[in-house]
Formats: sequence, C-alpha cells, structure tokens
Amino acid sequence: MPQSGFKSGFNPRRIHHWIAFGFGSGLSPRAPGTVGTLAAIPLYLLLSPLAWPFYVGLLVLFTLVGIWACERTARDLDSKDPSAIVWDEWVGFLLTMVAAPAGWLWILAGFALFRLFDIWKPWPVRVADRKVPGGLGIMLDDLIAGAMAAILIALAAWWMPI
Repeated sequence: MPQSGFKSGFNPRRIHHWIAFGFGSGLSPRAPGTVGTLAAIPLYLLLSPLAWPFYVGLLVLFTLVGIWACERTARDLDSKDPSAIVWDEWVGFLLTMVAAPAGWLWILAGFALFRLFDIWKPWPVRVADRKVPGGLGIMLDDLIAGAMAAILIALAAWWMPI
C-alpha cells in the first residue's frame, strides 16, 4: 500500500526507500531513470580508482542490496516496478563502466549507451523486464542493459584507445 503523506510513496524513515529511490534522485518529476543514472556518476567517480576486484565486489554487494531494497520498496508502493525506483539504474551504470577507461568521454559514452539500452529494452533486456518478478526483475533488466553497454564500451576502447 502506498505510504500516504509522502511524495511518490517515499518514506524517509525506511532505509530501503533511500536505497531504492537512489538517495532521492528517483523523486525527480521528469525522467527519474535518467536523473538516477546521472546521480550515479559521482559514485562511479568515487569507486573508479579501486582495483578491479574491489570494484566488482562492491558491484555484487550493490546488486544484492538492490534486489532486497527494490523488492521491499515496490511491495510498499504496491507496484511492480515504480519509475521512482532508480537503484537499478545506479547499479546498471556502474556495471556499464566496469572496464571503461578513465575520462569524461567514456563516462558520457557509458551514460548514453546505458540509457539507450535501458529505454529501448532490446532482447534480452525486454525479456527480463517482462518475465522476471520482484526485486530481481527490477534489477536484472538494468544489469543486462549495463552488461550490453559495457561490452560496447570495452570494444570501443580496444578499437579506439584515447
């Protein structure tokens, strides 16, 4: 049941809402997925200097926490995948950037590719979005979109080292 008195059902007394709503970025009245992805860039910049195993370890942790937080928040809001839930965009973008070279050009390319796959939902993103329920389903389509974008970023970096 949606929480009365809170915009978009956001309840600041629930930690899983803070996480699922991307620390408030999902409350944007327009394009919350895009705003959520933009809000993930500072986290990426903070994590990007980490050694690859630590970055991937945090990515796995963020995914597991996201499955839990998105599941509980969607249940609280009585909705399958509310647009205000943007933690999946945060983690999808971090996955996009897993092997990206340093630099703003790569961040912009990663942002654009991730948003393209997340909005367009090509196969297999569309299948995960439609067929997988709960917190896993909320997270999985963005993880697949992020993996597809990461592959293109890695190929571009290999072919066009800057």
